[in-house]
Amino acid sequence: MSNPVKIEPLSWQQETTGFLRLIDQTRLPTELVEIDCRSVEQVWTAIKRLSVRGAPAIGVAAAYGVCIGAAETTRQSVDQAKQQAHAAADYLATSRPTAVNLFWALDRMRQVIDRDGFDQTDAFLEALLAEARAIHQQDRDTCHAIGRNGAPLIAAAKNVLTHCNAGALATAEYGTALAVIYSAHDSGQSLHVFADETRPLLQGARLTAWELQQHGVPVTVICDSMAACVMKEGRVDAVIVGADRIAANGDACNKIGTYGLSVLAKHHNIPFYVAAPCSTFDLTLASGDLIPIEQRADYEISEAFGKRTVPEGVDVYNPAFDVAPAELITAIITDRGVIDPVDEANVRRVVQDAS
Repeated sequence: MSNPVKIEPLSWQQETTGFLRLIDQTRLPTELVEIDCRSVEQVWTAIKRLSVRGAPAIGVAAAYGVCIGAAETTRQSVDQAKQQAHAAADYLATSRPTAVNLFWALDRMRQVIDRDGFDQTDAFLEALLAEARAIHQQDRDTCHAIGRNGAPLIAAAKNVLTHCNAGALATAEYGTALAVIYSAHDSGQSLHVFADETRPLLQGARLTAWELQQHGVPVTVICDSMAACVMKEGRVDAVIVGADRIAANGDACNKIGTYGLSVLAKHHNIPFYVAAPCSTFDLTLASGDLIPIEQRADYEISEAFGKRTVPEGVDVYNPAFDVAPAELITAIITDRGVIDPVDEANVRRVVQDAS
């Protein structure tokens, strides 16, 4: 077994007046390039343009973005720093609407902002950075817990299909869906992964295949429309995906194409698993019908990677996500345990126990 390469998609540099360093995921797999975000606007842009992506990683990046915003003006009072931090949080919340971890992390940062008792600006900035680092570390721990909890579910699997990228690049480390695969692989299980290329931006082909290769996990990329054929041929033992928001009833919102996979898996009697931290659940929404779906720009389809493939003047519909209904999900793997069967009672039992 080859030694896996540790992937760190984002990191904080220096101390309270530092900056956020990110792997620019738009440049993978051909170039491994890091970018430094020294302003709130740069963090917002990195999230919006998918330089950093994946619900947990977006949340961590946004938390550090608040730290940057609070410290952008020198020689300021505590009240001024708090005003800047609030403004940064509000601005970062507009970057992407679907990933609930973004709002969860920003709410945690707001709790620090609203805390009394800071006599000096430096103490306030240190408290903000400590909270952002705690969010970062919690996500690392969460990912490894998801891996441990999910690995037994695929113990008999030899071939697993996944969609988009729910690995280390989408989190602080290790991943959600891929954490389950990594845990199984690292324990010695012989495992092969089919990675949907995930149109229109090819996160599966560009990112999932790249990091599985780095980790030493055998991987085969297929285009999205091949999934049904591969299942019919008996090549898939389980499907496992991540999520950007999960409703109270267990409906799971993930990258566009996930709903189709859940239908196909049900038809072919293949277990369909969703892996996500408890912070990805939104218990204020009764069902997935209420999850806001981000609409992305037309050019991502019509001019993907700089080449026009759609005639000028033709309309494009580009929702970034769809929703797999709870009744098609075999189990949801969380950091606090496995939700099986997937229904509101079990969701609330596991998730509320985590709060």
